Amino acid sequence: MGVEHMTQKQCIGIDVSKAVLDWATWPQESEGQQAHTDEGIAQLVTYCLELDPERIVLEATGGYEVACATALMAVGLPVVVVNPRQVRDFAKALGRLAKTDRLDARVLAQFAGVIRPQLRRLADEPARELEALVARRRQLVVMQTMEQNRLKQALPKLRSGIRDHIDWLRRQIADTTDGMRQALQDSPAWQVKSDLLKSAPGVGDITALTLIAELPELGVLNRKQIAALVGVAPLNRDSGTLKGKRTTWGGRSTVRSALYMAALSAIRDRQKPLGAFYQRLVAAGKPFKVAITAVMRKLLTILNAMARDNQPWNPDKISLT
Repeated sequence: MGVEHMTQKQCIGIDVSKAVLDWATWPQESEGQQAHTDEGIAQLVTYCLELDPERIVLEATGGYEVACATALMAVGLPVVVVNPRQVRDFAKALGRLAKTDRLDARVLAQFAGVIRPQLRRLADEPARELEALVARRRQLVVMQTMEQNRLKQALPKLRSGIRDHIDWLRRQIADTTDGMRQALQDSPAWQVKSDLLKSAPGVGDITALTLIAELPELGVLNRKQIAALVGVAPLNRDSGTLKGKRTTWGGRSTVRSALYMAALSAIRDRQKPLGAFYQRLVAAGKPFKVAITAVMRKLLTILNAMARDNQPWNPDKISLT
């Protein structure tokens, strides 16, 4: 064990499943398991307090991690909930291809110590509810689109049932949208932020709510960090036949989808700043995908500055060079 490992504080990785909590530490390796119950979480919290770790990392696992992460944060422990793909990529880089809960906990602990992901406060209950409503609405819209596509090719005997399902989905979408708007009304801070974001061209209710629910870092990070987080930052790919190419990948696909729709709306008016910006890119020979991604990135940068400065859209202060 190197000197740096001997002096570094311990990190803890916790692999969360429905029934158990597997934990491991790094760089001084130890491991254990607790039942995923209130009592098991309490015992794990006590252990973590005694260890006084530098970081505790859990993967986002569809909500199973929330109770444990909340309990750890409640006593002031440094907790990070990370994207599972980041951890998988890290494990591949280490050559650890096997997958068990205990191995996953070890990888999480090492990920915490080596990568040192940024600490971030877990969303409170209203924020989690809004995020769940936004996600549910998106799922319902996808199902509605699938059913509408099926209706076009369905046999006559099946069409009535599909239409009934589409009508039900529309009602569910409307109810979920109402729930999102009610959540907005119940939070003066969210209402102010929504009004601020909607002052930008192309940003409507759904886009604003998506940004509030799924991009709480808006206005906190700098423009390069926020673009990389969302996945609209061009990154170098100098490998093999891709030398000199810059592409975007990763990030939060749901936020990108909302920005894409907002960008499409914003470029319709060629006389407005974003529309003119898009036209210049097209005139310069940029393909549609490249041009629209540039508009998305520019719009995100502007929204980030608006949220940071608490200032509405002002086309006179926008640089689109």
